[in-house]
Amino acid sequence: MNIGAITLIALGGALAIEGAAWAIFPGGLRRLYLDMVSEMGERDLHVSGLISVFIGMVLLFLGVNLLS
Repeated sequence: MNIGAITLIALGGALAIEGAAWAIFPGGLRRLYLDMVSEMGERDLHVSGLISVFIGMVLLFLGVNLLS
């Protein structure tokens, strides 16, 4: 299995889970997102985004090294 296939599987899985949550609980997720974002400052949003990028990169790195 190559990195392209793994990336597509991971992306597809993430989109499927996110889509299922929105399909099942659209009103609840909307309220959750609005409450969270309205309470967070811009700096907090930047930091949480950077943390997400870091965790994603670590997972990709680990996945690539496990395939080698």
